[in-house]
Order: sequence, then C-alpha cells, then structure tokens
Amino acid sequence: MAERLRDLSQPIDVPLLDATVAAFYGTGSKEERSAADQILRELQNNHDTWLQVVHILQNSQNLNTKFFALQVLENVIKYRWNALPVEQRDGIKNYISDVIVQLSSNESSFRKERLYVNKLNVILVQVLKHELPARWQSFIPDLLSAAKSSETICENCMAILKLLSEEVFDFSRGEMTQQKIKELKQSLNSEFQLIHELCLYVLSASQRTELIRATLATLHAFLSWIPLGYIFESPLLEILLKFFPMGSYQNLTLQCLTEVAALQFGDFYDPQYVKMYTIFMVQLQTIIPHGTNFAEAYTNGSSEEQAFIQNLALFFASFFKSHIRVLESAPANRGGLLMGLEYLIGISYVDDTEVFKVCLDYWNLLVLELFEAHHNLENPALTASLMRLQPTLMPEVVDGLPSPLVQRRQLYSVPLSKLRTLMICRMAKPEEILIAEDENGNIVRETMKDIDVLVQYKIMRETLIYLSHLDHEDTEQQMLKKLNKQLSGDEWSWNNLNTLCWAIGSISGSMMEEQENRFLVMVIRDLLNLCEITKGKDNKAVIASNIMYVVGQYPRFLRAHWKFLKTVVNKLFEFMHETHPGVQDMACDTFLKIVQKCKRKFVTTQVGENEPFVSELLSSLSITVSDLQPHQVHSFYESVGQMIQAEPLPAKRDEYLRRLMDLPNQKWAEIIGQASHSVDFLKDQDVIRTVLNILQTNTSAANSLGTYFFPQISLIFLDMLTVYRMYSELISNSIVEGGPFASKTSFVKLLRSVKRETLKLIETFIDKAEDQPHIGKQFVPPMMDPVLGDYARNLPDARESEVLSLFATIINKISLSFSNYKAAASTRAIQYNARDEEVQSDEESFHTLAILVEKALGVLVYEDNYEPLYDNPPTDLTWWPVKHAQYSPEGEAWCIPD
Repeated sequence: MAERLRDLSQPIDVPLLDATVAAFYGTGSKEERSAADQILRELQNNHDTWLQVVHILQNSQNLNTKFFALQVLENVIKYRWNALPVEQRDGIKNYISDVIVQLSSNESSFRKERLYVNKLNVILVQVLKHELPARWQSFIPDLLSAAKSSETICENCMAILKLLSEEVFDFSRGEMTQQKIKELKQSLNSEFQLIHELCLYVLSASQRTELIRATLATLHAFLSWIPLGYIFESPLLEILLKFFPMGSYQNLTLQCLTEVAALQFGDFYDPQYVKMYTIFMVQLQTIIPHGTNFAEAYTNGSSEEQAFIQNLALFFASFFKSHIRVLESAPANRGGLLMGLEYLIGISYVDDTEVFKVCLDYWNLLVLELFEAHHNLENPALTASLMRLQPTLMPEVVDGLPSPLVQRRQLYSVPLSKLRTLMICRMAKPEEILIAEDENGNIVRETMKDIDVLVQYKIMRETLIYLSHLDHEDTEQQMLKKLNKQLSGDEWSWNNLNTLCWAIGSISGSMMEEQENRFLVMVIRDLLNLCEITKGKDNKAVIASNIMYVVGQYPRFLRAHWKFLKTVVNKLFEFMHETHPGVQDMACDTFLKIVQKCKRKFVTTQVGENEPFVSELLSSLSITVSDLQPHQVHSFYESVGQMIQAEPLPAKRDEYLRRLMDLPNQKWAEIIGQASHSVDFLKDQDVIRTVLNILQTNTSAANSLGTYFFPQISLIFLDMLTVYRMYSELISNSIVEGGPFASKTSFVKLLRSVKRETLKLIETFIDKAEDQPHIGKQFVPPMMDPVLGDYARNLPDARESEVLSLFATIINKISLSFSNYKAAASTRAIQYNARDEEVQSDEESFHTLAILVEKALGVLVYEDNYEPLYDNPPTDLTWWPVKHAQYSPEGEAWCIPD
C-alpha cells in the first residue's frame, strides 16, 4: 500500500491517501499511526508531490486530506515558487482563484466549506506575496470587481484583503526582503481607494451581519497605515460611530476607533478627534452607564462583554496618550475628558492582568508627565515645552506657579486622588514579601517569585511615588484613613492590609523628612496595635510580615530615631521565635536589610544606653537564634557581621567577633576533640551535618567582615584542612569501592558538601580580604597539599571544581600586587605530586603559588623568561611536559620558559 502512494509517476490513489490520513488522525494502534506518519512525511518531502495536489483536491472528500494537500502546496509556494515555470505558477493561481470563487459564490457551500475556504485564502495570499505588484497587477481590481457580484463573495474578498494586510504589515519580517515589503505597501496604498470605496459602500448599503463584520475586521487591519485622508476626509468615522452602539458590531467598531485614536501626526485633524471623542462618550453612556461597577460587570459578563471592556481600556489609553492635550485645551471638552478618565479608573479595578496592564501603562505615563512639569519650574523653557507653549508666551505667575500648570493640576486633582486610591487597593506584591495565601486560604511561605508581579510592582511603585510628590497630603490622608478602617474592622482583610502596607512601603523617600517621620510613626503604631488586638496565628503572621516590610523600607527614619530603631529590631527578634511559615525568614531578611542601612548605629553607645547595641545583642545571642533554622542562623550571622564590620576600633571589633563565633567555635572544638580520640566520630552523618552548618555560619560572617574575619579563620584553619583531607579520602575510598554510582549516595554527597563549603569559606575570605600579600603568605602554603595536591591525586569523579575557582581567585587577587606577572585560570589539571616549599618572602610566595598552580592547572601564569624559582630543582619531571620545564644553563635552578 505504501509503495502505491510513493509511486508519483501516475495519479495518486486518493482513497488510499484518505485512508492513510484517517489512520494518522484516528484512534488506531500506535504502530498504525506511526506508519501513516512516516508515509505522509515522505510524501511531504517529495518534490513531486505538489503536482498531485489538484488531483487530490478534486477527488477527496476528506477535509484532513485536502488540508494535507494544501500544506504541500503552501511549502512549494513559500520556498520554491520562483523556481517553477511560468505556466505552472499561472496554473496554480488560476486554480486557487477559481475554487475560491466557486465555493464562495454559493451561500450554502460557503458556510459548509468555511474552513477549507479559509485555508485556500491563506494559500492565495502566499502567492500574492510573490506575485504582487509586478506579475499580477490586476489582482485587486479583479478581486473588488468580483466582490460586487455576490455578498458571500464580497465577504470572502474582505477576508482575503484582511489576510493580505496582516501578512504585509504585521507578519512580513523574516519572510520577505525590505524592498519587497516596500513594494507591496506602495501597491496596497495606491489601490486603497478602490478598497475604501467598497468598504464604505458595504457599510452604507448592506444589511448582512456577516458581511458588515468582515468589512469592519478588514478596515481594522488597514486603518493603522492607510493615508489619513481616507479616515478624516470621508464619512468613515461617522459610519463607524453609527455602528458603535449596535451589539453585533461593538467590539469590531471599537477596535477600529482605537486604531484611529492611536494615530499621531500633529494637530491638523484635532477638530475631528474632538468631535469623534464627544460623540463616542455620548454613545458609550447608553451602552455602559456612567458609574458602572466594571469589576462586577467583567466578572459576570460574557466573553464578548469582557472583550468590550478590554477594548474600551485600549481605546481610552490610546486616545489619551496621543490627544489628551486637545481635550484639555477647551473648557467645553474637559467634562468629557474627566468622564473618560473615570471610566478608565473604573476599568482599572477589573480583576484581569492584561486589562490592568493596559490601564497601568497609561496611568504611569500620565503621572510622569504631570510630575516632570511640576518639578521643572526652575527651567521656564523646559516648562514651556512641556506645556506646548513658546517661552516668550509664558503667562504671568500665579501663586508661584505658571497659571496653565496650576489649571492643569486643578483639572486632574480629582482623577489623581481616585488614582491614588486605586494604586493603594491594587498594589502588587514586592520581592521582600515571603508569605502568601494558598488556594485553600491558608498562609504559607512563598516558594517561587512571580516575575510578572515584580515588574508590575516596580511600575506601580514608580507611579505611586509620582502621585505622592504631586500631593503629599492626599496620599498620607488616604493611607491613614484606610489603616484606620483596618483597625476598626470595616475593611479588614488580608488583601486590603497587604496592598495598603505595600503601598506605604513603596513611597519611602517621596515626602519631606518631617512629614515622613510623623506619617511612619502613626503607621507603625497602628500596625502594632492591630497586631495586639487581632486574634489568630494566620492573621498575626500577615500583620507581622507587613510591619517588617514597612520598617525595612524607611532606613532614613530608623537612622534618625534610635529608640524606634531598637524597638523595631527587638520586635524582629520576637518574630524570629514565631514558627509560622515565612515569618522567621522575613524577620531575618528584614534584620539584614536594616543593618546594612543602619550598621553604625549598632556599634555606637546611644544616649541613654550603657553599651552599644551589638554588645547587648551578643550577650543574648543564644536565646535570639534558638528557634531559627540553620539557613536563618546564617543570615543572622551575616547581619551581625555587618555590625561588627562597622566598629572602627580593632580591639573591640576582635572582641565582638570572638563573642559572635563563640557558639559555633565551642561546637567545633568539641567535634575536633572527639575526633582526636577517634577519627570514626567524624564519619557520623549528624556530625557531618553539624560540621557543614558550622562552616556555613563562618562563611556568612566572613562575607560581611572580609579582612576583619582574620582572627576567626586563623583559629579554625588548620583543623578545617585536616577535616577536608579526611573527608576527601573517605569520598575517594567510597568511589573506588562502590564505583561511579557511589558518588550519588547521600553519605558521599554530604561529605562533598563539607568539602565545597570549606573551599567556599576560604575563597570568600580571600576574595573579601584586603591585605593580599600577607594573606597569601599565611594561608596559601598550608593549602597546597590538602587542597591542590588532593585535587590532582583524586579520581575524576571525586574532584571538586570549586578548587579551580578558589585558586583562580587566589592568583587573581595576589597578582594585583605584582605588576610584572599575569594571572590566569583554566579548568585543565594534570597529575601533580605536591611538594612542600619553604616560603622566604611575599614575592617568593607568589612565585611558589604561581608555579604550583601552573603545575596543577596547566596554565602559563607569568611572562618573564627563565626566572629562577628554586635552589634545588625537582628531580621528577615525568608529570610535567618537557617543553614547559627545563634547567638553567648552570643546572642550578628550575625555570619556566616563555
């Protein structure tokens, strides 16, 4: 059977092809579908199959088979059209055109075969992309002439024109050359008068709903690029506005009006825009009365009604972006403008992400423009430009502001106040918030960030900051009023409190300091009261998360008010004992954020205090961290490290560091003491986890302290390398005994985690430390054999790539002190028998490190030729390529050639 289909030297067996296509789309066995798929792929890839297309279309009754044939034909048109003989190209054009006319001339066949006709239309447009304008100049006149013979043909002609416009103006990139696109656009422009006349005729004379809808859809595709005279110097706008109130055409008409509203080309047609907007607003009030609850209407509406609300948002946003100044300029138009803004604010409450994005995009643009005009008054020329006035024509100043600016701010005062309410009610969640409400209404820890929400938050934050600058008083009053309603219970809900607090946190820095201080004191006081009077762990968790977010957003206030700062930090310590999901994480994150902004306050003895806060904190450290998880303890240690780093006196700094690390050091000493009696103690998995936790705690502190971490790392360094060596041997032995799969066991993974954390701790310290030669001299030599030598000796499966990262960091950091040497890193290692070399000086320390890393990694680390490195050259060079090592002529020193 397959052979009969593959033989294309004779007309293809259409019934057999129908059966094959049916098998492919059918519910038969997997083998049958696979065999059918193979045959159809072969036919599709055969360059001669397209010659059978007409035969297939004429003889098959299976729609899927016809689509298969048309797919074959479409590929030929796309990729081989210009290679076909003229006779074959003309044959395809004539056949497709004839079938389309035949099927669309009859109402019954047109409706019945609609999918087939649509596919034929697509094929025809693919042909037109090659043939227009040079090789088929008569196409559009012929098409429009045929359209006048029948309403169904006319409807399909509209569909073809719409497809053609979309292909040329929307989807042509990557499929046609720029020259070809230009030619097609010029052709369509020159022919549009005929299309325009046909569209107007249909919209004026036809009563056929399907035809009118097809015509409106075609106009929508053309309106963004046709010459403006066809829009404004013809009855087109009047006809569109006539159809707007009619239910069947509302969405299509609104899309057309939106395309017109988005056009920008100067002020020549401003009167037409004002007239269009005025008539539109009158008609809109009959469709959706002023004051409609758009959120409810959208939720309860049909898909068509929802689409209308979305299209309405697009219309207002497009019109206001381009033409709001026209409406502002005359008092008679301002009522309609304000009503349109109220409609858009109402739509902004719709619970749909895409609708809200459209609205938010415009609100951000509007308030930015108003903000810039308000804050550039010291530059009259710039202000005049923003107001579209000549600098010499600037009016007299009224109350310290140019009168047009005063009028404009007064004009928008009510909409902007309502916009502030909107932003507060719909504020998106910031990145710092770690708790969320799940689908069951429970408060849980958020596990994944929503990038779209974070982007939305940034735009809303920017918008609300502009709104706050434009009217600080209204912003403050609205927020405090809503907070009072939370306390009274009138509007209490998690969502209402969340959005309010996210909004409060987002405007940090937008008020004068005195006003901000007063505002924040009232906010925190009310939130703490709310936390006290509210029952239920979930409720308290939500309030706690909001308190932490708000205080973390106002470091300027915290730095200026020590008692308040201390109260906030102690409250965070309370939250660190709250085991509700997400609260402890937020408390630790907020603590770190506050310390980073206010760290000097914690190491200075404040008025009324007996000692710096950091000393008080260290005295109760064990109690504070008692309920925290390991990763939260690490964050806490990083925060306290930030405090200690701000202490200017070395003696105090070292004392604070000793007290900070006392808990992990006690545990470390205990483990090392037990291991000295029995090495097997270190093999216990609980002990391994404890070692890992201690190292991670040290890494967190080192990350904050940098060079000042020196006393602590010096204390544990040699013992840490001993543990590293032992765990490395355990890993190697496990892999030798158990094979490659042993590296996947939990025991080996745990051991490797300790090795990696050891390397990370050393790298963090060296990377952050400042006294590079001193650090290199003290820390690098002891690491050579336990770390670098271990890497070279180990099995490939037991090696840690972090070793290469560590030594690349060492070389890069230390080489900065020596201008004559270059540092480099590579991921290639060769066998290396570690040698203990005695370091004589800082420079020799670098030389020693350079050559040892070069041996292990196989990289050239410095430029100079034949620089003596050792008095006693190594005798075993079997591991080192001869071209990379040789003796000096005197035979006394080992050298590296260039």
